[in-house]
Amino acid sequence: MPHIICCVKQVPDPETPASQFKVDEAARKVIPAPGIAPVPSQFDSIGVEAALRIRDAVGDTTITILSMGPDSYRDTIKHCLAMGADEGILISDPAFYEADHWVTAEVLAAANKTLPPFDVIICGRQAVDWDMGVVGCTLAELLGIPCVTIAKNIEYKGSQVVVERVLVDGFEMVEAPTPCLVTVSNELGEPRYPQLRQIMLAARKEVKILKAADLGLDSGGPGAPLCAQDGGPVRIHRGRDTPGEGREAGPAAPGGQADITAARARPGSHHCMLDPEGE
Repeated sequence: MPHIICCVKQVPDPETPASQFKVDEAARKVIPAPGIAPVPSQFDSIGVEAALRIRDAVGDTTITILSMGPDSYRDTIKHCLAMGADEGILISDPAFYEADHWVTAEVLAAANKTLPPFDVIICGRQAVDWDMGVVGCTLAELLGIPCVTIAKNIEYKGSQVVVERVLVDGFEMVEAPTPCLVTVSNELGEPRYPQLRQIMLAARKEVKILKAADLGLDSGGPGAPLCAQDGGPVRIHRGRDTPGEGREAGPAAPGGQADITAARARPGSHHCMLDPEGE
């Protein structure tokens, strides 16, 4: 039975007027618009739709929703469950709340290793808030699996997937062995909207919560270094640009754990070849 994991992020509603957002200059954070609920990232919802279409085509398939963030992210997972997904998992630990794309991929990779074997991981081509489009590729690199980006259609054929990719001047067909990761684009089509009965059924489903310790990651609290139990460094680096100064790799953390910025520059660290067409 195929197992598909969909990585989903919660974002501010893109329809929110820009005038509703305020900036906390001291913390350098955007204050959420009052009275407007956050929503699943558009491309991630399309990724769930892609998984549901695979299940419609091949039959018995397990679809797991995986998200990372505070407890409020349960709402986004519940929405995906109402669309038709089978189970939801939320990675919620204060140490992860300010994670950059690299730490996010590291944590998602650790979570995937605790789940039953998967055949396909589906991500949106990018999140609609930061528009970086690198978490999916980085996650595939960390897991050591093939990655196919910007898909408009995915066909599951057991030991492989056939993906139709979007190009600047057309489309191309790509075959990849499973397990693999695919990022999807809006060309795949609109995601289905949950019906009332599905929403009520999803409300009864439990969302499993994972903490840093459940993933084999050791954290001393918000902002503290995250260190895998095998000794590998996973640290959030919050550098700030100062006029006239360049940004450098941070110093070594206590105990010899270099921050993630320094880890990127070390020979042998993981790198990800980004798609030249927008990823």
